[in-house]
Amino acid sequence: MLAYNTRIAIKSLRRHPLLTAIIIGGIALGICASTTFTTVRHMYARDPLPGKSEKLFYVRLDNWDPVKAYPDGGLVANPRKVPPSLTYRDSVELLRSNIPVRQTADYVATMAVFPEKSVSRPYTEVVRMVCGDFFAMFNVPFAYGRAWDRRADQKAEQVVVLSHATNQKLFGGGNSVGKRLQMNDRQFTVIGVLAPWRPFIRMYDPTSNFTGEPEAIFAPFSLTPGMELRTSGNSDNWKSLPTNPTYQDFLTSETDFVQFWVELRSASDAPRYQRYLDDYVRGEKKSGRFPRPLNNVLTSMNETLADLGLVTPQRTAMAAISVLFLLVCALNLTGLVLGKFLARAPEVSVRRALGATRVDIFLQHIVECELVGIVGGAIGVLMSVGVLRWIAKMQATTARMSPDVEMFAAAVFLSLIAGLVAGLYPAWRICNVQPAVQLKV
Repeated sequence: MLAYNTRIAIKSLRRHPLLTAIIIGGIALGICASTTFTTVRHMYARDPLPGKSEKLFYVRLDNWDPVKAYPDGGLVANPRKVPPSLTYRDSVELLRSNIPVRQTADYVATMAVFPEKSVSRPYTEVVRMVCGDFFAMFNVPFAYGRAWDRRADQKAEQVVVLSHATNQKLFGGGNSVGKRLQMNDRQFTVIGVLAPWRPFIRMYDPTSNFTGEPEAIFAPFSLTPGMELRTSGNSDNWKSLPTNPTYQDFLTSETDFVQFWVELRSASDAPRYQRYLDDYVRGEKKSGRFPRPLNNVLTSMNETLADLGLVTPQRTAMAAISVLFLLVCALNLTGLVLGKFLARAPEVSVRRALGATRVDIFLQHIVECELVGIVGGAIGVLMSVGVLRWIAKMQATTARMSPDVEMFAAAVFLSLIAGLVAGLYPAWRICNVQPAVQLKV
C-alpha cells in the first residue's frame, strides 16, 4: 500500500512542477535554518572528550576583592562569581598535591623563535606553558616522540613539543625529535611532534577563544620564573601591584592568569579534592590572603564549559527560534497544499465511488506531503552544510563544522514533522469531500 501511495504521490507532484518546487523550497529553507542553528549549538554543547570528561575537573579559587564579588562578565553570567583562573603562586602550590592522577597548570606566553637562517626569519610565537600531564589529560596525539615527564617539570628542562604545522615550517615535516630550537635567549630540545590536531573547541582553555587553533609550541610551565615570562592571554587582578614592580612582585601578586586542571581517578574523588582546596585556602587566610568567604569551585569539564559561556543563552535561543521558523514555513505552506488537494476533488470522488475509504484517501495525501518533506529536508541539509562551512570560514576556524549522525537524524525527523504539519489539515479536508457533490451523472 505504501509503494502504491508513493507512486501516486510522485505522479501528482510531477503534474504541477512549479507548485511542487515552491512547497519543497519552503520546507528546504526551514530545514536549512533549523539544522544550521541546532548543529551549531549541538557542536558547542556536546562532550568534547567522551568517556574522559567526567574525570577532568577545573579549579577556581576566590581570591577576589573583599568588598565586592567577581563581576558577572557581561552577556554571559558567571553563576559562581569567582575568577576563572588562578594566580601563579596558587598554581605552584596546588601542583604539590598527590590526589590527582594527573594535573596541569597552563597559560600562554609570547616568545621569539629563531629558526635556521635558511628556513625563516625570526618571528614571535604564542607558546602554551603546560605540565607534562597536559597531553595525556586532553588526548593530544603524537606523530613523533612523546610528552616530557614529571622529572622534566621538576627540573624545568628546556624541552618543547611542536604542533604538526610548526614542525612542517621549521623542520620540513620530518622526525625532528632531538633537534634544537632557540626561543628567546634559550636553546630548547624538541622532545615531541604532534599529529594533526584540531579539536572543535579548545576545551583546555575555557577563558579565551573557544574555536581558536591550538598553540604552535608547548613548553614546561616550570620555566616561567627562570625565563621571567608573563602571560599574553587573559588576566584579572583587583589588587594593584607596587610602584615599579619587579618580576617577583608579579609572581606573588593576586593576578589570575593560570588555568588549572586535574584528572581524578573517578568523579567520586571530587569531594576529597574539594576538601584539599578548602584546607589550602584556610591556610592562606591565616597569612591575610583570600579575604572573601570560602568559595572554591571544582567543576567537571562539561560544567566548566557551561559556566564560562561555551553554550550561551543566545545560541540556545537561536536554535529554538530556527525550529519555530520551520514550523512557520510549514504552516504557511498549508494554504498551497490545500488548494492543490481540493483541485483534485473530482478525482478523489471517483476513487471514493469505486470503494476507496476516507482512510485510504487520507493516507494517500499524507504520503505525498511526507515525500515533499523528505525531498525538502534533503535539500535543506545540503544547504545547511554550505552555510556551516561559511560560518566556519567567517570564524576563521579550520575545525570541521557539519551535522553529525544525531543532527542528520534530527533533520529527517523535522522534515517528516514539517510535511505532516503542512499536509494534515489539507489531507483531512480532501478525505471528507462528499463524492455526490462532485460526480455528474
